[in-house]
Amino acid sequence: TMRAREAALLTLTAMERRGAWSSGQLQKLIRDKGLDRRDAALATQLCFGVLQNQLLLDHYLQHYSTMKLKKMESKLRCALRIGLYQMLFLNKIPTRAAVSQSVELVKRHCKNPRAAGMANGILRNLARHLDNLPTLDRSDPLEYLSLLYSHPKWLVEALAQRLPEEELEALLRWDNGEPPVAVQVNTCRTTAEETAAALEAEGVSVTPHPWMPDCLLLTGTGDLSHRQAYLDGQFYVQDPAARLTVLAARLRPGMRVLDACAAPGGKSFAAAIDMEDEGEVIACDIHPHKKALIEAGVQRLGIHSVTAQTVDGRMFRPAWEGSFDAVLADVPCSGLGVLQKKPEIRYKDPQDWTGLPELQYDILENVSRYLCPGGTLIYSTCTLREEENEAVTARFLSAHPEFRRVGFPLPGPMGEVTAGETTLWPQRLGTDGFYLCRLQKEGAVR
Repeated sequence: TMRAREAALLTLTAMERRGAWSSGQLQKLIRDKGLDRRDAALATQLCFGVLQNQLLLDHYLQHYSTMKLKKMESKLRCALRIGLYQMLFLNKIPTRAAVSQSVELVKRHCKNPRAAGMANGILRNLARHLDNLPTLDRSDPLEYLSLLYSHPKWLVEALAQRLPEEELEALLRWDNGEPPVAVQVNTCRTTAEETAAALEAEGVSVTPHPWMPDCLLLTGTGDLSHRQAYLDGQFYVQDPAARLTVLAARLRPGMRVLDACAAPGGKSFAAAIDMEDEGEVIACDIHPHKKALIEAGVQRLGIHSVTAQTVDGRMFRPAWEGSFDAVLADVPCSGLGVLQKKPEIRYKDPQDWTGLPELQYDILENVSRYLCPGGTLIYSTCTLREEENEAVTARFLSAHPEFRRVGFPLPGPMGEVTAGETTLWPQRLGTDGFYLCRLQKEGAVR
């Protein structure tokens, strides 16, 4: 309906104007406008679909528009993208409806009185040529992939350095897919079988994850936070890749663990569950409002071993020196491993990320001081750039001979990670993209 399209339009324009996050902005609009499940699903599909295909949509729109897209007001440009996305990708929506609804959006929301006529002309022209759109130029293979999958050329080039061609295309295709919701079962309270049964009773489709223990893949969830199994603390939402970073630490009951960049809390919950809720997990984040978020999760899951604190991971706390068995450092990063969930990251200016390796190194170096002899340090990111991953841990190791990489077993296709560091590639594993490295401090394990 119109309300779904309006929610998508307002989200996309807020992102263009203010750099708002897609999912946060969209959820807020869905709540404010009181959209039902079907409208919420359509709004989400339109918003994510446009972001995942924006370069391709703009390429065709520009071909049929006399005015430069860059010169248009933001709402006109976004309404055109929404219209064309439906025509090209949503075969359940008739072309006529896609055109007329987009023109209606422009009428309601654009200041320029001529905008609706312009939108009508461009979209009707496209509708007439849908079966014979201009073919994409294949002479430059990376340029072609960049347009086809709407990843900026610099990003395709960077990924091409690290992957063979057929895997590169598989990754770009993955980034444009629709992720199922992965949840981890709170085994301190229930079992995977009981959680699956509880969710299925509420009409959610549940598949056990193919290789991750106590992980369920959900479709048809709607808003999960209203589900009884959620309210009862039977599970929390977390991608298998993030869960693996905690599994890699091999935590045991009774340990003292620091989660240095914890929000929204998934790794701290995972740590507590791996420790059977015996021991202590201190969950830190730099943003004060995140503390309440972590605490709400701890309360809901009925976990007793986690305490949340507001702490800057770069600032040394002498009281913590040498006092933790394990430290998890899932540092702020460029996020190129989670483009499927946050498609807008691909359009960011890579210049904005130049300071990240320094920040990541500072956090790693600082939190390494909190480990007791023989303690375990996990460094992880959800990005695929070498300068934020291998380069940071290599720099750390050359400055800290008292640390070394140690191997660890992982479930499923990864098996034993003998090198002590690995990249989890989405197109190989069907998870978010992650880098993780397990470091151990010398000395007898207590």
